[in-house]
Amino acid sequence: MTIAEVSRKFDLSADTLRYYERIGLIPPVPRNKSGIRDYDEISCGWIQLMKCMRKAGVQIEALIEYVSLFRKGDETAEARRDLLIEQRDQLVSRIEEMQSSLELLNSTIKKYEQGLMQLEIDLSNAEKLKKI
Repeated sequence: MTIAEVSRKFDLSADTLRYYERIGLIPPVPRNKSGIRDYDEISCGWIQLMKCMRKAGVQIEALIEYVSLFRKGDETAEARRDLLIEQRDQLVSRIEEMQSSLELLNSTIKKYEQGLMQLEIDLSNAEKLKKI
């Protein structure tokens, strides 16, 4: 696939794809005889993984380290697993913090809704008293 096709497929700019490759966020992309990037299934798999991980808030530095370890071979499997566990634990912590924030927002919204409802009741009763 060309860089334009991959760009459309993953909704990433061509510049971002080149940047990911340049900083080691994805392994080097195969090139055709003319030297033009020719993204294969493996390259696209890396892009999909990195996009997912970035969306989850995993730091670029951790992902670069992961790719670097991967490229060193099987002897780094434990280090890669440990890195992923660490990132997962950080993500779980962020999710818990976000859940706590969501609960606080929902509680606050509920108080506003109850308060507004009470205000409407009070206004309605005041209108009824005027008519008497």
